[in-house]
Amino acid sequence: MAKGEETRQFIIEKAAPIFNTKGIAATAMSDIMEATKLSKGSMYVHFENKEVLAWAAVDHNMKVLGDRLLSEISKAKTAKEELFTYISFFSNAINPPLTGGCPLLNFGTEADDTNPIVKEKINKGCNANQQLLASSINKGIANGEFKPDWNADDFATVMFAMMEGGHLISRMSGNNEKMKVITKTLKSMIEEKCL
Repeated sequence: MAKGEETRQFIIEKAAPIFNTKGIAATAMSDIMEATKLSKGSMYVHFENKEVLAWAAVDHNMKVLGDRLLSEISKAKTAKEELFTYISFFSNAINPPLTGGCPLLNFGTEADDTNPIVKEKINKGCNANQQLLASSINKGIANGEFKPDWNADDFATVMFAMMEGGHLISRMSGNNEKMKVITKTLKSMIEEKCL
């Protein structure tokens, strides 16, 4: 990796948790300069403006989250374990897998009416998560773990929405009590579809 690319990546890695915690609008370039110890001129050599850096930070947060999730899911031996691993991975909203919480929820809430580029990035992430869940269900149907009449796409949408909603409720209340209810309910719904 060339020196310029190393510096650019360093800035993104330092900026990503700040954007994910404070949001795009509330993050100032001075916050990033403080975290990186780089001058304003150095920042603008690598990023045209804060918005371009924010886009890169969103991509970075999504990639890190996705890589960690897929690494955990790859350890599962069955389709049911894959679904339970997904639930477990996101079950602690107070101590989330990424600093600042779920980037899908954070950036999605902020960008839905204000930033079409970030909105599209988050929409793709939401769709990818639902496709991942549906794929696990379809695999489980194919290998005889789950009932053949289970609608994978519908359940993936419900599960994803419940987990994201659980994150919001938990982060607002400052505890995981409601998330525990959601994870217990989802696991019970999955068990009902097992053969």
